[in-house]
Amino acid sequence: MIERPSRVWRKQVDEQAAAVAARTLDPSEAYAAELWPAAFITAVDEALAAYETEARSLAGADDDTVWAAVERVVTALNDADEEHGAIETGERESLAEYVYVVLKEAGVDVATLAARRDLDEYAITDPWREW
Repeated sequence: MIERPSRVWRKQVDEQAAAVAARTLDPSEAYAAELWPAAFITAVDEALAAYETEARSLAGADDDTVWAAVERVVTALNDADEEHGAIETGERESLAEYVYVVLKEAGVDVATLAARRDLDEYAITDPWREW
């Protein structure tokens, strides 16, 4: 399974904090905690965990059910970004890929699903995404 972007960010924050504590990284070079505040990481992680749980039941589900799950995770991510302003280009790409891969791994034919809405399969977050 694809690793949650929030876990990647948390690892980077933790690694940099440890390096600063060990004096192997100058504090001025520790950027991760500023880019991804703990509250932001937690909000994203909770949204993605809920999406993973929901996605497990989506194989064979009708389009409306699948699209509702995508909309829920994207709007939760919108809320996290609105509060923390932490989703930039790199985060956007990671999150959109994550939403796509989780559906594929759950057995959803994302290309066909997206085509029925005249979307590219990699653009399934676009209808709701504000980041």
